Amino acid sequence: MIRINLLAVEKDRGKKKKAVTFGTTGQKLTIGCSIILVLAMSFIGWRFLALSRESSQLDSEISSAQQETTRLHSVIQQVQQFEQRKAQLQQRVVLIEQLRKGQTGPVHMLDQISRALPPMLWLTAMKQANAEVIMEGKATTLTGLSEFVSNLEASGYFKRSVEIVNTTTDPSAQASTSLIKFTIKAVFQQPGEAAPAAPATKTGG
Repeated sequence: MIRINLLAVEKDRGKKKKAVTFGTTGQKLTIGCSIILVLAMSFIGWRFLALSRESSQLDSEISSAQQETTRLHSVIQQVQQFEQRKAQLQQRVVLIEQLRKGQTGPVHMLDQISRALPPMLWLTAMKQANAEVIMEGKATTLTGLSEFVSNLEASGYFKRSVEIVNTTTDPSAQASTSLIKFTIKAVFQQPGEAAPAAPATKTGG
């Protein structure tokens, strides 16, 4: 008769079940800490890579901004040079206009004076200091002198009012001829120039 030792088989199964169970609490804690450490290192590595990419992107943007700043600085310098050149050209234009007016002014002045001369009146001398013109001459009548002054004022080339400095009888004239020597003073101006404001008159209070 054959006997089977079942106790030995049950003992072997009990040993196997004990081998499958986890370790002690300390071992479990060590494994948990290891897992947390691995996760933390993974997160730190991922964050480091992300920050590295952001840093590279920021460095690229800073480099582009610096290049744009350099370009704009060059443009600003060109604009400043253009403004300086423009100001110089404007000064030259103003100077040329002044010279042109200075050249044509005497021509217009003489032309207007000759146009304003009435019959039986002629000039014997003329002096100019800047815009002020002093004219000396002779006329047969005071009416002719008044007409000459009115013509000068109406020409637009002389500021109002043309001043009659003095009038005298010419002693060298013949007894049958009455000549009047005169001196007048006028201020020459180009047409369109503003005339000086008239002085305010005071009224008695």
